[in-house]
Order: sequence, then structure tokens, then C-alpha cells
Amino acid sequence: MLNVTVADLLAEPEQVGSVIASTLDRAGPGLTGHWRVMELFRRSGRSAELVNALVSPNPATRAAAARLCGALRLTESVMWIADLVRDPDPTVRDSAIRALGQLGGRRSVEALMASVDKIPLHRLAIALAQAATDIDIEALMRQPASEKAAVVTVLACGLRRDALRVPPLLGIAHDKRWPRQVRIAACHSLGMIGDPSAVGALDILAEKDPDPALKKAAALAWKRLQHAAGPRPV
Repeated sequence: MLNVTVADLLAEPEQVGSVIASTLDRAGPGLTGHWRVMELFRRSGRSAELVNALVSPNPATRAAAARLCGALRLTESVMWIADLVRDPDPTVRDSAIRALGQLGGRRSVEALMASVDKIPLHRLAIALAQAATDIDIEALMRQPASEKAAVVTVLACGLRRDALRVPPLLGIAHDKRWPRQVRIAACHSLGMIGDPSAVGALDILAEKDPDPALKKAAALAWKRLQHAAGPRPV
């Protein structure tokens, strides 16, 4: 039995969240370990209390509840946490974004992308990289809702070190029909992924593209790949 109150849990959200995340990691990739942890919280009524705390008038409580709901991956909390992305308190907003990244799944991805104009670019890319599946990323790359949505999705590919996205990212980087910032983001992502197969195509961009900003991004990514590959054998 879980013999702590919800107030005890909310009082130390970082520490409790870290313990929960560590426990779930040790449980392995299957559903059994996760179910056992979740069942412990459900039987004690703590999961319902945590979800209720998301609408507390106290911003510190809302932020703590979002942190713990994310750590526990309480899927029933997604729609409430999505509302907290627009909370007037910045700490609550940040906790909500982090929680959606931890929760993952289609609804979390949709909630994040629905707030694309309200979340700082780097924070959104990090959360999307955590929350999205390969299918989500593919759909978002194929039909981005806006230029910023495309930039965020492309950067998320780099943060995920998604080597399967190297060919489409190279296509975006070279295709002048894409907005400039999306092409630059594709270069940054290719540098983060570090796949040496992209070296030649990035070299062409760094040498021949007429846009100075794109040339610079391609050159930086090329240097990063060259450094990662190490010296060539003699």
C-alpha cells in the first residue's frame, strides 16, 4: 500500500518524480511493471487526487501535480495538462510542457502542436522529441500546419538522433521550396544525428547554396559530422 498522502507527494515533486521515473525505467519496456506502479497509485486513490490537483488555485500545486502526472504517465491527465500550457504562471506552463513530453502518445503530441505559437521553440522541440512516435514524426513532416511546426518537427528529428530521417532531412535542406528556417533546421538536425552518409550532400550546400545563413548551417553540420567520423585511415 502507498502510505503517503497526496500532500506529501506534491511537497517534493522533483524528488518524487525522479523516484517514479527510475522505478518505471527499472521495470523494463513491458507493460507489467508500469501497470503495477499505476495500480498502487490507483488503489490508494492518489492518482485521482493528483489529477484533481491540476486545477488547484495554488500555482505551486498545479505545477507539482503536472510534474507527477507526467512522471506516472497518467493518460487521463492529458487534457487537463494541455490546458496548463496556457496557464498564467510560467512555472506551471513549463511543468505542463515537460509532462506532455513524458506522457507521450497522440493526444500529447496534438496538445503540444496546438500550442506551437505559445511555447518557446527549443522547449517545444525537446518535448516533441520525447512525446512523438515515428508515425507521429512522419505525419508532422509530411503535412506541417505552419512554418514553425515544420521547424519544430525537423529539430525533434535531430534531438531523437533519428537516422531514418536522414534522407528526408537532406531533401528538405536542398529543396528551395521549403522556407529558409526549415532548411536551416534540417541542417542543424543532420549535424545532431551525426550520420556520415550526409557529409557529401552537406558539403554541396556549404559550398554552393546562395543563402549565406544556410551555407553557414550546412558548413557547421558538415564539420560536426567530420569530427564525429574521426580521422580517415591512411
